[in-house]
Amino acid sequence: MKKALFYYLLCFPLTAAAQDTAKTMMVQTAGKLPFLKYGLGEDRLGGAKMTYLDSGVVMRVVDSVNTDYKVQLSENHFAYIAKSNTQWLPCKVPAPYYLTSGWHIYGDGQFDYVTISLDERLPYRSVQQISPARIVVDIFGATSNTNWISQLGSAKEIKNAWYEQTEDDVMRVYIELKHMQHWGYHIGYDSTGKKLVILVKRQPEDLNIRKLKIAIDAGHGGTNTGATGVTSNVKEKDYALNIAQAVNKLLKRKKVATYMTREKDTTLGMPERVEMLRAESPHLLISIHLNSSGNMAVKGTGTYYRYIGFRSLSQAILRRMLELPLAEAGNVGAFNFALNGPTDYPNCLVEVAFLSNADDEKHILDPRFHNAVAKKIYKGIKDWLKEMK
Repeated sequence: MKKALFYYLLCFPLTAAAQDTAKTMMVQTAGKLPFLKYGLGEDRLGGAKMTYLDSGVVMRVVDSVNTDYKVQLSENHFAYIAKSNTQWLPCKVPAPYYLTSGWHIYGDGQFDYVTISLDERLPYRSVQQISPARIVVDIFGATSNTNWISQLGSAKEIKNAWYEQTEDDVMRVYIELKHMQHWGYHIGYDSTGKKLVILVKRQPEDLNIRKLKIAIDAGHGGTNTGATGVTSNVKEKDYALNIAQAVNKLLKRKKVATYMTREKDTTLGMPERVEMLRAESPHLLISIHLNSSGNMAVKGTGTYYRYIGFRSLSQAILRRMLELPLAEAGNVGAFNFALNGPTDYPNCLVEVAFLSNADDEKHILDPRFHNAVAKKIYKGIKDWLKEMK
């Protein structure tokens, strides 16, 4: 904070106004995959994430807490962001208000788009709703001066779009989808920096699994070994890869296009995986892990999701996984795993079984079990696709 104050005084020296301005510290998001947290709580996967943000999003700092800044999103909304994901704007002065203007809704050969013109690169968050399927985006700090929303027939998945001014400085954007299933979306700013773009993925015209690209992530790898077997010294990273390779092999045999984040024992961080997956733009992601507990009696298989619009995929896969000789560990939502975080595509984390349980470990060590898991995941995906027809 002292360093930022020094820079402010360089920009606004010697005046009383400068001293008042220096009390308002402004930052913008920077680095790989910046995200906001709701609070300062922690667990083994970090604090509960509010949203990922684009780079260059401007916010006001109101406090400094260890490695985080507390930032003000609007008059009544606050969040926390890692200091490492911010860059100071020493001469930036917050405006008394930020206005929106016209919207443009259209499609191209692949996606639909909602573009919203703004005075500044403001922070945002999104949620998914079901029945009906909607994407809801809060733009913090935004006051409406939107007097037209142009919707073109080239938009194929967006059924309707509108907004509510839920607070004086919070605009809530509603995007209603034509299909019940969320297929993903991405939020960011265009090259001008003043236009928020919500890219909406369309439901594939052909729901045959052979027409999709499925990404497979083998958890851990390299220096990140994961859990260890309870009766053996086997590592999660090795058997997660073995099972992921079995899934990949089966899908290829079924003429399904696939993409693997890693195909060997290599160290690969979560930001790198997310960036690779965004570049690859799969229709869906399956991440393979093996579970562990301090209680060796705990066992079973479970599936995990973060967003309600992607839950149906995790449910379909779990139903098939329970046909194996495994107990049920449950279907877990709001899960704070990095690869459940992107909204770009439906995703499911499969915790196949517990390495910390002797019975489950026996299955994990058996190559025939790897093939059986692959078949259940394949059938679960097919079941999920059938639900949409």
